Amino acid sequence: MSTAGKVIKCKAAVAWESRKPLVIEEIEVAPPQANEVRVKIVATSLCHSDLYFLYESLDKSLFPTILGHEAAGIVESVGPGVTEFQPGDKVIPLCLLQCGECRFCKSPKTNRCEEAMKRRVQKSTEHSRFTCKGQKLQQFMGTSTFSEYTVMNQMAVAKIDPAAPLDKVCLLGCGVCTGYGAAVNTAKVEPGSTCAVFGLGAVGLAAVMGCKAAGAKRIIAVDTNPDKFEKAKVFGATDLVNPKDHNKPISQVLKEMTGGGVDYSLECIGNVDCMRSALESCVAGWGISVIVGWTDLQDVATQPVNLMLGRTWTGCVLGGFKGKDGIPRMVKAYLDKKVMLDEFITHNMTLDQVNDAIELLKNGKSIRTVMRFSPQ
Repeated sequence: MSTAGKVIKCKAAVAWESRKPLVIEEIEVAPPQANEVRVKIVATSLCHSDLYFLYESLDKSLFPTILGHEAAGIVESVGPGVTEFQPGDKVIPLCLLQCGECRFCKSPKTNRCEEAMKRRVQKSTEHSRFTCKGQKLQQFMGTSTFSEYTVMNQMAVAKIDPAAPLDKVCLLGCGVCTGYGAAVNTAKVEPGSTCAVFGLGAVGLAAVMGCKAAGAKRIIAVDTNPDKFEKAKVFGATDLVNPKDHNKPISQVLKEMTGGGVDYSLECIGNVDCMRSALESCVAGWGISVIVGWTDLQDVATQPVNLMLGRTWTGCVLGGFKGKDGIPRMVKAYLDKKVMLDEFITHNMTLDQVNDAIELLKNGKSIRTVMRFSPQ
């Protein structure tokens, strides 16, 4: 029986308040409105950004909400005005919109979008189609994929190859593209160069993979958890450094290892002290350091001379990829065996186990946990 045009009752993991376990609830998902797409989520993975907003963010106005933004699914129905998608299409939700019409979307210099900026200042219930126990739920990052169904603007959906396995390519919705793109799009790592990647979660490992794909000769993986080192070697790390093994600043350690500093450094943690260390690990004259890890709790600082001597300090969101254009290309790269995804997945679970997945990630025991909803 067709569900198009009808309210769908389904299961979702609801975050009623910050710092509390998610609750599996029955919710109602309204039909898509003009220019919207309703998607049946097949698989979603847990990203550290979900944990950040659940446990660390000071913005309590986010709640109640449905978290999740790294997923893949199948279009169930479309609203008026939607011509790009039709029921049955395989898609990846986008946490970064691409309207295709604004000055940012038309520029090759950025993946920013004016529509995304407008929506960021709007209360997320304005675009939410979720209700639970008579209460409107906020939509997280325009996606909310910890739900069997979600409704998104067509600007926030990327159509992908129908051959793509959704329980693998869901990782491309955020973390893998963020790290990989930071290396190839933002840093523009050059062949024969030396790189340092700070933090070996999924984003950092993807950055290692990106550095290798770009032809880096030496890739130094930095983390305080040595359990992640073997996995880093799988993605291309040539050197493994635990700052706890040294009694000097990590920037000094890396300078001594490389004869003055690395050509590129990528901070994939979201820690302002590590951001400074990553910058100061770069060689003076041409070193480039990219801030990849997210935080909005503290300012980042360094001595002006560190920049005056020729280092570049920059950052990126979603690895600089324009979502509707870049993510389908990354899906094709995976299908062509040019990008690894399976190797990131350490656990497979169901949505009912979401709190177990959260504990694993919090304690550094997982890289990516994929939660399945239904067969593809």
